[in-house]
Amino acid sequence: MGLFDRAVYTASAHDLEQLPPDLGREVAFVGRSNAGKSSAINTLANHKRLAFVSKTPGRTQLINFFSLGDDRSLVDLPGYGYAQVPARVKAHWQGVLAAYVSSRLALKGLVLIMDARHPLKPLDLQLLDWYLPTGKPVHCLLTKSDKLSRNEQSLTLQKVRQQMKAANHQSTVQLFSSLKKQGVEEAEAAITRLFGAPET
Repeated sequence: MGLFDRAVYTASAHDLEQLPPDLGREVAFVGRSNAGKSSAINTLANHKRLAFVSKTPGRTQLINFFSLGDDRSLVDLPGYGYAQVPARVKAHWQGVLAAYVSSRLALKGLVLIMDARHPLKPLDLQLLDWYLPTGKPVHCLLTKSDKLSRNEQSLTLQKVRQQMKAANHQSTVQLFSSLKKQGVEEAEAAITRLFGAPET
C-alpha cells in the first residue's frame, strides 16, 4: 500500500487561527499557481479529485489537510504568484504562507512544486528564504518534465540541484510528470523520508 493510498480530507483553513492543532507530522505541498501542484498530489494519491485541479490559476485559496494515517498529514498550501488575485488577498496569503512554513512545529518537510520549464522564480526563492531558517528539508518536484527534451531535463535537474546546494538548502530534486506518471515512486520515497520516524 502506497503512502498516499489512505489519504482522506480532514480540514481546511483560511487563516492561521483556523489551523488544526500543531501536532503530529505534516509535509506541505507548495508552488506557484499553475505549476501542477494539484495534479501532482492527485497523481501521487492515485485519485482524480483529491486536490482540486483547475484551468484557472489561483483557485486554491485554502490550506487543505489530508490525513495519511499514523499521525501524518499531507498539507496542500495555496498557490502563489497569480497576477489576477486582488492585492489584499495576495498580502493575506503571503502572511499566512510565511508564518506557516517558518513556525509550524508539525511541519517536517516541504515539497516545492515548480514547472520544470520555469524553476526557482523569485517567488519560489522568497518562499525558500522564509523556510531556510527552520533547517528542515525540502524536496523539489520539477513538474511537466515531459514537455522538455531528455537533454533539457538533465540540464534543468543539474542546474536546480546546484542552485539549491549553493543556497545551503537541505534539499533533494527530481523530475516529475503527472501526464506520463513519471517520477511517482521516487517522489513517494522522498516524501516518506520527509515525514521521518514517528516521535516517541
